[in-house]
Amino acid sequence: MHETSTDDTTDFGYERVRKEEKAGRVREVFDSVASRYDLMNDLMSGGMHRLWKRFTIELSGVRPGQTVLDIAGGTGDLAAKFSQRVGPDGHVILADINAAMLSVGRDRLIDKGALNNISVSQADAQFLPYADNSIDCITIAFGLRNVTDKALALRSMYRILKPGGRLLVLEFSKPTSPLLSQAYDAYSFSALPFMGKLITNDADSYRYLAESIRKHPDQETLLEMVEDAGFVDCRYHNMTGGIVAIHRGVKG
Repeated sequence: MHETSTDDTTDFGYERVRKEEKAGRVREVFDSVASRYDLMNDLMSGGMHRLWKRFTIELSGVRPGQTVLDIAGGTGDLAAKFSQRVGPDGHVILADINAAMLSVGRDRLIDKGALNNISVSQADAQFLPYADNSIDCITIAFGLRNVTDKALALRSMYRILKPGGRLLVLEFSKPTSPLLSQAYDAYSFSALPFMGKLITNDADSYRYLAESIRKHPDQETLLEMVEDAGFVDCRYHNMTGGIVAIHRGVKG
């Protein structure tokens, strides 16, 4: 569903919280899980998140010399791959609103020797601090559902893209099969909090992450939101039975 409510509250998982509180609540979640975020991603997805991200990179069409912004880039895995794509004459900006996630990402990129053409930036997706028409490609992987005002964030992304630039939103979505949906719900609300407790000693954060997926717009709704932000040639690709979808839009 579109975020059409005119009140001053928004979703935080299945809770309703004041809009100004959500960013702080989300920050607490990722402060808690930052150090083991990639390990949990591998466990939760059976390693599939790496394939989903690889497909995102292929769809990006990024070429040597271009500038890429990876929003909610956290631990830096996409940024490292884009760094190789754009080469020494290109530039990758690893952006995240969460300082703990950025710290983990920066350290990992340093360990890989991959910071030559990567800069690290703490930024809010709703108010991106970059010049108009300055970015060739924007990616946001598993981050849009945590943004308070998704429509505002999409407009902010549109503003800074160059004409012809691409936006790619990789996000959990709605399974296309009712049977898969039932199995996915059972997994999300039992296994995820259990693994969160076991690996990070934090079941509540992973319960929130499962709830935030259910509150995120479905494929068609998000497609309409991307179009409403001004993007053209908009489409989406379902993966893993619609558990994950990539939405793509182009700045006209």
